[in-house]
Amino acid sequence: MTNMEIYKKTLPFSLRRFLFDTLSFLILGGLATAGFLLMDKANGKGLVGLAIGLLIGIILLVFILRYASYTYKAGQIAMMTKGVTEGELSGNVLKEGQAIVKQRFLTVSLYFVVTGVIKGIFNQLSRALNTVGRSVDGETGGNVADAISFAINVVVGYLCDCCLGWVFYRKEQNAAKATCEGAVLFFKHGKTLIKNLGRVFAFGLLSLLVIGGAFFGVFYLIFSRIPQTVFAPLTNEIADALAKSESGIAEVLRKPEMVPVVFAALTAVILWSILHSVFVRPFVLVGVLRNYIESGVNDIPTEASFSMLDSKSSKFRKLHTEGI
Repeated sequence: MTNMEIYKKTLPFSLRRFLFDTLSFLILGGLATAGFLLMDKANGKGLVGLAIGLLIGIILLVFILRYASYTYKAGQIAMMTKGVTEGELSGNVLKEGQAIVKQRFLTVSLYFVVTGVIKGIFNQLSRALNTVGRSVDGETGGNVADAISFAINVVVGYLCDCCLGWVFYRKEQNAAKATCEGAVLFFKHGKTLIKNLGRVFAFGLLSLLVIGGAFFGVFYLIFSRIPQTVFAPLTNEIADALAKSESGIAEVLRKPEMVPVVFAALTAVILWSILHSVFVRPFVLVGVLRNYIESGVNDIPTEASFSMLDSKSSKFRKLHTEGI
């Protein structure tokens, strides 16, 4: 199967994730708005109400909606891996993908344990790269470090998904050992996988410009036609709270003409992140995952190769020696 064929066959997972993520966004926004309006009317502390609404929404989403969304993400990666390694997918990918996730991890909670360990391993190993930026004096050093951190986070996200794909591929191994193999695989075949970075960042930038730009234009037209008195209570409270900062955001929020720009940009970024995550990113992931799996099929990491990471990551060493 080609990358495009695998992507199209696994689109049902993206559609389910889109519904869950959109619902999450609406619930979070609704609770935050309700909290602000209620507290602002009761005692003039709308910003406190906003924070309470966000907190309640985050707790709700972590335990319910996000849980379901990640379940579909795991199923999508499982089916992508099957498409890459076996060259075919069944007609009902949703049912098969969820069955594979349940069989591989016994409970979905174990999936979160594995992905958490994977992120911990790669973050711990890559954290030292930030010292490159921090070693430069002044504001330039901070900017370099921020750029490195951003790039690392993007790469780690793809590596975690690829490593999870390897866990699905190595179904004869327990999840802990397969996770260790997946981590070693990246460092053994780093040169092969680095070739994917151009594709990762190019598609990310392109989708931000196209999707984010389109949403910004639409929502700017909407927000610019809403009376500024609607936003004034919230923007004034935020500006007062940020008055002591040196970011300049407080002054921007006090300018009526800039408020539609800020709200349109914020909304556009949120909606772009949802669409990019569920539709664009899986398309890129298929190609990255194929290179990742194929690089290790004929060179499966052995127990001896685990020692290369034991000394570099305490999380890896713990997973290697104690399991999950």
